[in-house]
Order: sequence, then C-alpha cells, then structure tokens
Amino acid sequence: MNIDLIKLGQKIKFERITRQLSQEQLAELANLSVHGLSNIETGKTDIRYTNLLQIAKAFNMRLCELLEFNL
Repeated sequence: MNIDLIKLGQKIKFERITRQLSQEQLAELANLSVHGLSNIETGKTDIRYTNLLQIAKAFNMRLCELLEFNL
C-alpha cells in the first residue's frame, strides 16, 4: 500500500487539534520526539508502522480509522 504522507500528516494534525492536544502532549502519549511528530504532520518524513500504531493508540482509535483520509 502506498500512503500519501502529506495527507496522513494532515489527518494526524486534524485529530490532534480536534482532541485539543499540543504537539508536545501527543508526542509524549505516542512516545515520539516533538521534532519527529512535527515532521510526520508536515509529511517531511516517512512514518514507521510502530509509530502509526502508537499515534492511533494515543488517539484511542483503530489504525484503519487513522488511515482514512476523508477530510
């Protein structure tokens, strides 16, 4: 599967803002660095599967929900 990193980053940022979380808070919940999360949200870096799972878990959502790009 080919993932559009920019759309994925936009989705993660949308979910973070909807939940009223700062980048620092989400990074801590997902066990990521703030810099790494910022790069993910802007689509500047590829994202590992384990990091996707950690972000989905931090949002209390299934991975397939995080990968839906109906924005």
